[in-house]
Amino acid sequence: MTNCTIIDPKTTYISAECEIAEGAVIKPNTTLEGAVKIGKNCVIGPNSVISDSVIEKDAVVFMSVVAKSYVGEGVNIGPFSYVRPDTELGKGAKVGAFVEVKNSKIGEGSKMSHLVYVGDADVGVGVNFGCGSITVNHDGEQRHRTIVNDGAFIGCNTNLVAPVTIGKNAFTGAGSTITTDVPDESLGLARAKQDNILGWVARRRKKWLEKKANKDG
Repeated sequence: MTNCTIIDPKTTYISAECEIAEGAVIKPNTTLEGAVKIGKNCVIGPNSVISDSVIEKDAVVFMSVVAKSYVGEGVNIGPFSYVRPDTELGKGAKVGAFVEVKNSKIGEGSKMSHLVYVGDADVGVGVNFGCGSITVNHDGEQRHRTIVNDGAFIGCNTNLVAPVTIGKNAFTGAGSTITTDVPDESLGLARAKQDNILGWVARRRKKWLEKKANKDG
């Protein structure tokens, strides 16, 4: 540890195997377990746990957990994120609030800003995952991989049911459950048709009032 800053040594736990480069800042209530490498100018914490992982320069891990993974240069993680083992985050990727990534390779500049689960996936460069989107990687017996190619846009609340491939620069419509491959430059859309039942509330209210009157009478 050379020329790094530990804000509050009393609440910071650093293993003997840990390497911290110059300019890094370790904030309070942070634990660095096992063979951790922290690159130049990283900001770790507060309230973060990193174990047996490499964090490259200029990365931020804010109020999150990183385990047995590789975090590339300039990656931004947190708050309340969980980077599980065998994950590789490419340069400039973002793993935002309440995001979980497991056994996945995430390409340079790809973003999952909030409320996303990506497990057993290979994600290309410049991919965007909308809020609430997930990879459905386990069928109850086996795990399957999802492939999302460069430039794809995964709409909010999309379920990618593996094994499945999303093509280059392809889109998925919000609220879709995608079970078959989406070709390059295409839109995958899988929604049930919406029906508006007019007057339903008034009829329901009338039946409820009649039922209540009969009971009270």
